[in-house]
Amino acid sequence: MINIEDHIEKNITDLYDPGISLQRRRFLEQELEDLKMYQANHPEDPHDPTQFEIYCDQNPNALECRVYEN
Repeated sequence: MINIEDHIEKNITDLYDPGISLQRRRFLEQELEDLKMYQANHPEDPHDPTQFEIYCDQNPNALECRVYEN
């Protein structure tokens, strides 16, 4: 995806497809919720975040998300 808005629009479009599986629907609903939360937390940042960026946004104290500065 080019930016987060495009990603959100694609997920919404895909959710209206009656042929998607239940598992795919659950995944898209969760991803859409996560993207909207990320977008609300970073309104000035239009890039499409990775799953890792979303995870670290939701879990900033997780060991793999810590950033150490010298």
